[in-house]
Amino acid sequence: MTQNLVNAAIAAAANAYAPYSNFHVGAALLLDNGDIVTGSNFENASYGMTLCAETVAIATANSDGLLKNIVAIAVAGGPADKVAANAKAITPCGRCRQIIKEVADLTQRDIPVHCAHANGYDTYLLSELLPHGFGPANLK
Repeated sequence: MTQNLVNAAIAAAANAYAPYSNFHVGAALLLDNGDIVTGSNFENASYGMTLCAETVAIATANSDGLLKNIVAIAVAGGPADKVAANAKAITPCGRCRQIIKEVADLTQRDIPVHCAHANGYDTYLLSELLPHGFGPANLK
C-alpha cells in the first residue's frame, strides 16, 4: 500500500502549477479506508502566496470532511521532468510540517511521511521531522 501512496504522490506532481521554480511537488494522503487524496503545488507570481502540495491535499481532505481519516502521507518532488528520478528525497517544508502536526494531533497519530526518491522512498514519523512542534496542547 505504501508504494501505491508514493506512486500517487509522484503522479500528483505532474499536475503542479510551477511556472516560476519548475519544481513540481505532489502529495498523497492515505485515509483509514484505503482511499487516497492528492494535491500538487500551486505557485503564484507573488511567491509568498504559493500553496504547497501537502497543504493542498490536506485542505482537500478537510473540504471533503475527511481530515480525521488521514493515516499517512507521501511526498514527491523535483524538476518537472525528473520527479520520479529525483536522487534525493524531499521532505515537507516547515510550514507543511506544522500543518501535518495539526492533523497528527487531531487524529492522535504520529503520521508516517513517505518521501519519494529514485530508489524508492524514505519513511519518517512526523515526530522525527518536527520533534518539538507547536500544537493545540500548547494553547492550554
